[in-house]
Amino acid sequence: MKTFSFPVTSAVLVLLLAARCTSAYKPVILVHGVLSGPSSFETLTDFIKKAHPGTEVTAIDLFNDEQSIDPMWKQISGFAKVIRRIMEKSPEGVHLLCYSQGGLICRGVLSKLQNHNVHNFIALSSPLAGQYGVPDMMHEYIPVSGRELVYLVCYKWFAQRHISICNYWNDPHRRVKYLKNNNFLPLLNGEKAHSQMAAWKKNFLRIKKLVLIGGPDDDVITPWQSSQFGFYNRNETIIEMRKQTFYKKNTFGLKTLDTRGDLSVCTQSGVKHVEWHSNQEVFEKCIQKWLD
Repeated sequence: MKTFSFPVTSAVLVLLLAARCTSAYKPVILVHGVLSGPSSFETLTDFIKKAHPGTEVTAIDLFNDEQSIDPMWKQISGFAKVIRRIMEKSPEGVHLLCYSQGGLICRGVLSKLQNHNVHNFIALSSPLAGQYGVPDMMHEYIPVSGRELVYLVCYKWFAQRHISICNYWNDPHRRVKYLKNNNFLPLLNGEKAHSQMAAWKKNFLRIKKLVLIGGPDDDVITPWQSSQFGFYNRNETIIEMRKQTFYKKNTFGLKTLDTRGDLSVCTQSGVKHVEWHSNQEVFEKCIQKWLD
């Protein structure tokens, strides 16, 4: 009796193609914000898996809750080790989605981690150009009555070594003190020259896309434009990203990303800070297409 193998072969091919489609999405790594942890990403994880079935999503379980106020360089070192292990298991590349303070942690990781394979880096309401406002939740750690006095605490060596928000506290009225005493953000943004600038820039530019998400109704990031690399001048007038010195001098590669068309800015109104990672409209408008 003559047998026909074509139907069987076709069925196998269909199954293989289906399996390939299911696993076609790159793994997504989530990094949480200050006084938070991986459980804050439950809704966002559901959004990702429903939109892109089969996606491996990892919300890193590290420096949670009160430990998230540990100094930034310490956190970057810890997160880098975990992210490196995930990348080694994902040679096809990964996406990095980082919320609030986590966006600065991820920037540090991307700057210092050689040969990383991060494709798209999504910074979700992160104080990328610094912070000049004390959220209510941080009053326990920065006990001063007004933001104009925070520099008295944050620009001291002990605060730089122990309180994360002090590492990106950017007082527009104390520019000299910021550059001299802040041991994190001026280095990361290339506002203060250092020996690793070229290497960090090269590492950072390995990403394929940089996505900056923020909005005017954020009640924590101050100014909210910091989430898109805008910030105050000494008169507290907003200087937008492309007019910032670190952009014009291209100190860490931001202008390069913009020039090559790999910088995306998404602004969404009506979203409070704690809502960014659970707002479906934000996900569909600003995030979903970058997780293919």
